[in-house]
Amino acid sequence: MKSSAVTRNTRNTRNPVLRVAPASPAAAVAHFSASLAFHADVSDVAAALAADGGDSDGDRDCDGDPGFVVVDSRSTESWDQGHVPGAIHLPTALIPEQAGQLLDRAVPVVTYCWGPGCNGATRAALALAELGYQVKEMLGGFEYWVREGFEFETWEGRERRAADPLTAPVGAADCGC
Repeated sequence: MKSSAVTRNTRNTRNPVLRVAPASPAAAVAHFSASLAFHADVSDVAAALAADGGDSDGDRDCDGDPGFVVVDSRSTESWDQGHVPGAIHLPTALIPEQAGQLLDRAVPVVTYCWGPGCNGATRAALALAELGYQVKEMLGGFEYWVREGFEFETWEGRERRAADPLTAPVGAADCGC
């Protein structure tokens, strides 16, 4: 008679989720702790910006200090199309020559680009880390900033779109994550 563990392992070889066994709890703690050290999501960035200078709905109509600076690593055309209010525009290719003039190494940096399908924020974060900056990447990028209904700036002024119910809860202050 087979043990239940053997039966489960045989059955899991056909299961695409469990074909590779989950990591041990200790390995998972190390991985997810590291992930949080490298990433922030748009809701957390918006909440931090609002808590230190903006109002309760995430726009930044007051000056404040959240303890970090936000860097938009996209092109000028992308920046003009829309960006996080208060962000610094520093395209990835210009980081080596301009970061020292625009950023303080004592202040952590949060980078973003277009969205989940773009790794520009990752490249920018790497370039800044190589220069000695503490850095996190904003998951979701500008796409999710807009989709979650946060105010953004364009070359024409400030805008805000309704939150996409697939990315942000309707009628709730936060997602509860």
